[in-house]
Formats: sequence, structure tokens, C-alpha cells
Amino acid sequence: MPERYTHGHHASVLRSHTWRTAENSAAYLLPRLRPGLALLDVGCGPGTITRHLARRVAPGPVVGIDAAPEVIERAAADAAAHADDAHAAADAEAAAAGPVDFRVADVYALPFADEAFDVVHAHQVLQHLARPVAALGEMGRVLRPGGTLAVRDADYGAFVWAPPDPALDRWLELYHEVTAANGGEADAGRHLPGWVRAAGFAEVVVSGSAWTFADPASRAWWGGLWAERVQHSAFARQAVDGGLSDRAELAELGAAFSRWAGDPDAVFVVPHVEVLARVR
Repeated sequence: MPERYTHGHHASVLRSHTWRTAENSAAYLLPRLRPGLALLDVGCGPGTITRHLARRVAPGPVVGIDAAPEVIERAAADAAAHADDAHAAADAEAAAAGPVDFRVADVYALPFADEAFDVVHAHQVLQHLARPVAALGEMGRVLRPGGTLAVRDADYGAFVWAPPDPALDRWLELYHEVTAANGGEADAGRHLPGWVRAAGFAEVVVSGSAWTFADPASRAWWGGLWAERVQHSAFARQAVDGGLSDRAELAELGAAFSRWAGDPDAVFVVPHVEVLARVR
């Protein structure tokens, strides 16, 4: 089955990705971090989580990888700008983290020696892969004995929202259809423990957390970015090119997200499953 990134890197997607921090997207990992650890962030995107993790392990080396050259260029540029800002503001904590090494790389063939890292982290990555167990096996290869794997993925089939709207039901159905056509698994969260064990990891610890959008600001942000994404991102192009939808339907789905965002009683919950494990 082909493998293609469902979201792409439209501005509306990057708004979501750059909102992510270690605190709102990797809190389950933070207690295991300490200064001096070597950390690899797989599928780092624009690198906001990566930079926050780097602060936790400084002065340990941190590498962020992604398959998309354009997003790695942005991550490196943003990291350089933040480093300059930190030094100018005498932000000792940020400056101590040092530069993150951002690279283009293939998760199935990581360009690192065996046992190169103490921590390998991947946020919202495995849901997009046709061979998640193989990717996890490669992550395990570059982990040192006793090292920590940390993976977190949403589970689209468990998304809940109010008020009900048939158009949003259709959006979720279409999202599953597009993701499946791309070789991914939209409901990856529920599969993480099994995938991690199948890849040979042990001491598997499973937890869960959620993003909740319900106040006016978060509703406007979440609803607005999805109103754009369903019409203008790679998801929209793939849905139309694959014969799964058309522009008229996508406009209806975008309008549904705008309606949802404008309802003062609206709520949208995005659940995640997160797994910590160690190499055997």
C-alpha cells in the first residue's frame, strides 16, 4: 500500500504543529528526562516540541528528523531565531539547551549508529506509517540499553464533539477514508501498545491524555484551522484526487467547523494514547 502524509504542510497544518509544546504534547515523557541525555525526535515537524525537550536534557545532544526537507528548513530557522532571542534576553534555561540538529531522514532507515540515543520520541507519527512496527524496530535499534521509547498518537475514532452535526460525522468518515488510502491508521492510538510490543519492547507503560477545545479562543483556533484544512491542505487535494469527495462537499465540511466554533456550548475532545517502553 502507498504511504503518503495525509496532512501535508499547508499553513493551517503548521499553525497546529507549532502550537505543540513538550508540556501539552509530551507531558507523559517529562519525568523520565534529565540533563545530559541524548534524545532523538522522530517526525519533528517544525520542531517546537523538539526545542522544549532539548531544554529538559541540556546539555545532552538533541536531533530532530523529518521526511520533508521544507519543514526541516523551517525547524532549523526557527530554532536559530529562538536561540538568538534567548541569548538576547539572557534566558539561561533556553540558551543552555544549545542548538538542535535538524535533519531530513527516513524513519525506516535512521542514519545513526546502533545505541546512539537514550530517548527516542515520536508524536503523531505512527498513525501516518504503513509499517509502524518496522519503524518502531528501527527506533529500538538506535536506543541504548535501558533507553526510553516515547510514542503518542491520537485516536480519531474516539474523537467526540458537541453539538452533533452530520457534516462533522462525514468529515470523520472522510478522514478515515483518506488516511486508509494513504496507507496510514487514523485510529493509531488504540494500537500503540500492541505495535510497541510487536517491535520487541518491554516494560510497556500506557497512559492517556486529551486536548479539549471549549473556550471561545480555543474553539476559534481549532475550528478555524480545520475549516481551512478540509478545503485547502493536502488532505483536501487527496480527498478530491482520490475520488473520495469533491470541492462542494469540502466547503460544506469547512462551514460545519465554522458553525461549531461559533457555538458557545461547543466542545471538541481529541484523545491520545501514549506509551513509554524500554528496549529488551
